[in-house]
Amino acid sequence: MDKNISDRPLLEVKHLKQYFDINISLFKSKPLKAVDDVSFDIKKTETLGLVGESGCGKTTVGRTILHLYKPTAGEIIYNGKPIVSASDIAGFRKKAAMVFQDPYSSLNPRMTVSDIIGEPLDVHKLYSKKEERRDRILELMDHVGLNSEHASRYAHEFSGGQRQRIGIARALAVNPEFIVCDEPVSALDVSIQAQVINMFDELQDKLGLTYLFIAHNLLVVRHISDRIAVMYLGKIVELADAAEIYDHPLHPYSKALMSAVPQPDPQIARANKRIVLSGDIPSPLNAPSGCAFRTRCPYATAQCAQELPELKEASPGHLVACHRVSEIN
Repeated sequence: MDKNISDRPLLEVKHLKQYFDINISLFKSKPLKAVDDVSFDIKKTETLGLVGESGCGKTTVGRTILHLYKPTAGEIIYNGKPIVSASDIAGFRKKAAMVFQDPYSSLNPRMTVSDIIGEPLDVHKLYSKKEERRDRILELMDHVGLNSEHASRYAHEFSGGQRQRIGIARALAVNPEFIVCDEPVSALDVSIQAQVINMFDELQDKLGLTYLFIAHNLLVVRHISDRIAVMYLGKIVELADAAEIYDHPLHPYSKALMSAVPQPDPQIARANKRIVLSGDIPSPLNAPSGCAFRTRCPYATAQCAQELPELKEASPGHLVACHRVSEIN
């Protein structure tokens, strides 16, 4: 995507960890390392795609950034300022919002569309008169392609695509700069997905938004993202420009992911060799030593079992966490 992106990061995530204590017996618990030492930054008006298999920690990253979960360790820096205290978090939440995965469960069935969209305005006291509130709600509905007569209806009266538009309007209510999009189209029909993705694009151009776009549909991520980070078992294993990751993946896991992307051209599809990984994803409760991917990697050596690979530049702007990256590419 060709966009004018400023060089200064809007959001910096440094060594983020999110562990959950899981009871494994009556008196014993063990940390589940959902996010384990993740670092990246997102520039203003950029879209960073975050991809990986279900359960790899993508959603936890998004929720931890917004402090819906208290980070176990690490730093979240927004516009050059670390988010630490309760007042920092409150201020950050006026600048950041989230669009949730499931448009069926993320909207309150007892509230009208007007009240759902207006709730952030009420929480943050962003209006002085009732008319101002009503006008802002109608403006937000217009942004996402909903009619003004929809305002007095309830969420259950709408289709999945329309419900997700309500969720997007609610996220836009605080006039945010940064939005975490948590698999926002995965619950929608394919025909509706394209409309919603295009709307995200248009809103970004119109309002100057910055996105962390979490998804497992690689075609969707390629369409909307400027850069893509690939996650596996709580860690980022590769990060590069969207086209670079698709055309020249360097990590064995990224190669397997990209080989699974459907090709519309039958000739390319026939020539495309699908890489099938052996074994199952290990549990984050009992992650392998060294490189987490080594139990499914065809190139794994003894070094991979002993040492954790560092995420470092293989070429300018292309970061990979693999001991053998130069040998296998």
